Amino acid sequence: MTQDRLKELRAEIDSIDDRILELLNRRAKAAIEVGSIKKDRNLSVYVPEREVEILRRLTSVNRGPFPNDGVKAIYREIISASLSLEKPLSVAFLGPKATFTHLACLKHFGESADYVSQINLSGVFDAVNRNAADFGVVPIENSSEGIVSNTLDMFVDNNLLICGEILVEVAHDLLNVTGEVDHVKKIYSHPHAIAQCRGWLERNLREIPVFDVESTARAAELAADDPAAAAIAGEAASKVYGLKAIRKRIQDNTNNFTRFIILGKQASVPTGDDKTSILFSGRDEVGALYLMLQPFAKHNVNLTKIESRPVKTKAWEYLFFLDMSGHLTDPPVAQALEDLKERAQFIKILGSYPRAI
Repeated sequence: MTQDRLKELRAEIDSIDDRILELLNRRAKAAIEVGSIKKDRNLSVYVPEREVEILRRLTSVNRGPFPNDGVKAIYREIISASLSLEKPLSVAFLGPKATFTHLACLKHFGESADYVSQINLSGVFDAVNRNAADFGVVPIENSSEGIVSNTLDMFVDNNLLICGEILVEVAHDLLNVTGEVDHVKKIYSHPHAIAQCRGWLERNLREIPVFDVESTARAAELAADDPAAAAIAGEAASKVYGLKAIRKRIQDNTNNFTRFIILGKQASVPTGDDKTSILFSGRDEVGALYLMLQPFAKHNVNLTKIESRPVKTKAWEYLFFLDMSGHLTDPPVAQALEDLKERAQFIKILGSYPRAI
């Protein structure tokens, strides 16, 4: 009886898969027609808020047992493949492949996008500015190490918008060719990854020298070429470079996330759960920062982050990076920013965008 039931269930699964495939192709045909209408009206192929709307709606009506994380992952790939039927998206990212930035790209844009690796942050910004890429993805902050200051600096001289954000859990593995710790004579990784694993390294491999390189992927590449070397990198790097894990998840903070931002030229419309980011500087006067933050309290706007950066052209002057809940078109946000403009020496709106889900 058990064997007969197993055959019945497999036949049922095959029938369901056939139906899913039929529906996917129906969806693809509808996506092609949408693309044709967009082309006729000269509209953007990719609309971030529409993707967020789809994912939020599906996860809100999902009753299980299929998990919501699985729903999001599958539908991101469906959306990615559907978009490729209209026009494959080109996405510049801080490379090389198998870095966490690359992983963030795959998580958000799926396997069907065209990814263009850049060697530095300015390359990502430049690619989007020149229309060599539709979007760019760069890190903005880590839950353990804080803000990525170079990314903030790039916004001073660029007019690109933040049109989305991506949250990626950062898990670091110690990798080498053999998977044996006795073979390790040196370790390579990016400085941020090394800092996030400092405690584990001190406890377990204190005598082994650790060297900074430009990315965790580069560290994996070096380890693949040298049996005496190990790399601190993510699981994706082990697959790309053929390495084995000596120890998994060696980061000191198990709740370790990096926030990435999506750069583009199109403003996002409100979704009902948005964030807005700005840069501003104040006048040199007593209570300047208090006066500039006061409008947000007055209009009940929730501030989720504030970070200061020195102005590179003037000593002892600072820019402030601010994240807030809400969209530019929300009356409280709009009123608070109008008040801020009257008090700030400089203000730059970096964009409103859907909160990561």
